Parts: sequence; structure tokens; C-alpha cells
Amino acid sequence: VGAQGKKVLLVDIDPQGNATSGLGINKRDVRLSSYDNIINSTPAAQTIIHSPFKNVDVIPSTMDLAGAELELVDVERREAKLRSCLALVKSEYDFIFLDCPPSLGLITLNGLSAADTLLVPIQCEYYALEGIAKLLDTIKRVKTKFNPDLDIEGFLLTMYDSRVKLNNQVVEEVKKHFGDMVFKTMIQRNVKLGE
Repeated sequence: VGAQGKKVLLVDIDPQGNATSGLGINKRDVRLSSYDNIINSTPAAQTIIHSPFKNVDVIPSTMDLAGAELELVDVERREAKLRSCLALVKSEYDFIFLDCPPSLGLITLNGLSAADTLLVPIQCEYYALEGIAKLLDTIKRVKTKFNPDLDIEGFLLTMYDSRVKLNNQVVEEVKKHFGDMVFKTMIQRNVKLGE
């Protein structure tokens, strides 16, 4: 997207920080991160750094975020911390992507409360649909209590290998349940990338 001239902000709110590392940013060099936005209400402008890619900025994540769930427990309006932080920079970007952790805790709730739409990655594995049912229930609750404008952008099938029968069964099941909301593009399993 950045290469097409669109200005992009990637907000990494996953404590593992894979989106941060994936953009070539050394997490050990990060001074301020999404942890500071969520816990200390640090303005987004102070945590944004430029990535090596044209038109792509990042609010990085660090392992500090791993303890944030506990720190948020007694905080007032804890689900809106990230939304408030991003409000001041929202107009500067064409797209803001939030990379959430895989769990449905308070950090992910901050992401869902700040988002306009949700892109749901689904691994082509046996328990994929079970997790989706729980996620859909969470989205319904978030819409009711915190973010009535939240919509699902679509479902993206990942870790797909056409040679694996189970993968094809999961694809068919997901398409049966969600129809046109499933993206035609599927992310193939890539052993070389994993290595």
C-alpha cells in the first residue's frame, strides 16, 4: 500500500512484536512503543517511527506490552486508551493497520475499539472455525458496548497448502459460512519463509 503512494501507519499492539521486527526495526532500539500509548497515554506522535519502507510509519511493540493487561485492569475507560491516542494522527494517514495479539484480552479490546474494520486471518487448521465463533461473539459485544461502527472487512485464509486435504476442507467450510466475505487471495504456507 505504501508503494502505491498511500501513507500508512502500522500500530503493533502484539507483545511479540513480529510486525515491528518484520519491518526491519530492532525492538532493542525502541525507546517508546505502543505500551506507552496504552498505559501512559503518550501521544501517538511521540511513538511513531519511520520504517525502511516508503510511506510506512510504525508504532512499534516491545515485550513491555506483555504486562499491560494487568496494568489496565483498574483503569477507567481502559478499552479506549489506544483510540484516544490515535485520534490526533488519524487524519495524517490513508490507512492505519493495527496488528493485534491472537488472544481476546484488554489489548485486543483496545484494538477493536479503535478500528473501523476488522480483517480476520484464519489459519487453515482443524480448530479454526471454533476460534472464529468466539471472535464473532466478541465483535458483537464490542459493537454493543464500545464501538458501534466496527465492521468485518473480510476473512483472509492463511497457512494454506492445496496438497493437504484438511486445508481444503477448512477453506470449503469457511466459504460455506461466510461466502463473499472470504477474500479470494489465500496466503500459501511457505516453508522457506518459516526457515
